[in-house]
Amino acid sequence: MTGWRLFTIAEVNALIPKLSDLVGQQMTRHGEIAQHLADLAHVTGDLPSSLVEQPRESELVRKLKRELRLMIERYAEGWTAVRALGGVVKDPQVGTIDFYSSVEGRFVWLSWRHGEESVGFYHELDAGCAGRRPLRSDVLDRSLN
Repeated sequence: MTGWRLFTIAEVNALIPKLSDLVGQQMTRHGEIAQHLADLAHVTGDLPSSLVEQPRESELVRKLKRELRLMIERYAEGWTAVRALGGVVKDPQVGTIDFYSSVEGRFVWLSWRHGEESVGFYHELDAGCAGRRPLRSDVLDRSLN
């Protein structure tokens, strides 16, 4: 895992207001993309295999495709902004973001989920979000953070 910046719990907690805004926007964007895809499927009778506009398509279909491409671009930019803060997007559906850290002398992921007020969980590097464990006070006291 060389090249990863180690975050302290305090550093991640300081990012949470910004993360909450960014991830909240991302969840809204995801819903808007899903709605636009449903609208496009309703108009065309099925989801298209591509968002590239075709000359034979109606202006409405071409417009929906243009809008979807822009929405998807903004969605990608939003996750890039999260990564620029040092977060690793683990589950965009629920807004789980992890940060590389050290707890009790072991390298771990500090795990934050949209809606949580502070970092309260961590998990081993090889464990997924299902392996999230609470950051107990005794763990916090012994951590290098």
